[in-house]
Amino acid sequence: MPTQIKEQSNDRLYVITGGPGTGKTKLLDELISRGSACVPEAARDIIQQEMRNGGDAVPWKNMQRYSELMLKKSIEDYLAYANAQQVTIFDRGILDTFAHYRLAQLTLPEDSYAHAQLLRYNRNVFLTPPWEEIYETDSERKQTYAESVAVYQTIKDVYVEYGYNLIEIPRTSISERADFVMQALRS
Repeated sequence: MPTQIKEQSNDRLYVITGGPGTGKTKLLDELISRGSACVPEAARDIIQQEMRNGGDAVPWKNMQRYSELMLKKSIEDYLAYANAQQVTIFDRGILDTFAHYRLAQLTLPEDSYAHAQLLRYNRNVFLTPPWEEIYETDSERKQTYAESVAVYQTIKDVYVEYGYNLIEIPRTSISERADFVMQALRS
């Protein structure tokens, strides 16, 4: 991970975050179908790659290595889109990794704090709240609903600590959620 990163801020870079199983991926798929530029979640890519390759950098085996890879990929994703001229929506951001470190009681690499201050998304971050009626597990999402709520609260706390304004996305249909995000992006 690069240790010398210059300050970058791009108001066209937005984050949609929240606990697992709150409809983020389906919402992003809908936004993509409407022409939005979106960056996929680093965590799911890492889990899929590790499972394919028989690696152990998955949350239920080696949380330390998984978190390191997630932080590295999140920073790389930010840097890849740092100069985007169009609105670009990230499925989770760098600070989501901080929440994983906090929940697992792991120590963040020292330069991570500087990265979080230097690599800034739009001040408004979209947050999908816990929603038990739609929550489900799969081969890559093994958390219980209660764990999902704890992840949500920790993510919320971390973004607020770093000065972001959270905009909660209502618990409605995917189409209505996408309308909500698109309207907020125009405001």
